[in-house]
Amino acid sequence: MPKTIRDVMTPNPIALSITDPVKRAAIAMRDAGIGAIVVMKGGKLHGIVTDRDIVVRCVADDADCGQVPLAEVCSEEITSVDPDQSVDDAMTIMREHAVRRLPVVEDGRPVGIVSIGDLALAGDRGSALAGISEAPPNR
Repeated sequence: MPKTIRDVMTPNPIALSITDPVKRAAIAMRDAGIGAIVVMKGGKLHGIVTDRDIVVRCVADDADCGQVPLAEVCSEEITSVDPDQSVDDAMTIMREHAVRRLPVVEDGRPVGIVSIGDLALAGDRGSALAGISEAPPNR
């Protein structure tokens, strides 16, 4: 079993600015087959935006996703992990904060994202969640 976040994270996360429109994030997620993007302000991690954030905070309000900036829909209270922390630490943090994805930050900059699916694959490749996580994205 991998011991650190670095072993299981998705490296090089897509990062957009707080001023980028929500639509740009949605397109990037679609094109990359991912569900979360880190949001930057002044070269530093500001937040994270997920596909669910876009639906609940923009689409459901019938907002213009081409005009609404990411600053208005991203989650700003960031819980992150260091790439050298243990997988067990990440599981505990996700459980305590009720989150499914954690930015991985090293020296103040995002270097990856670790998801609950990544942790499921690291723990038990035969589990139902691991199987779902390994499946190709829906198109």
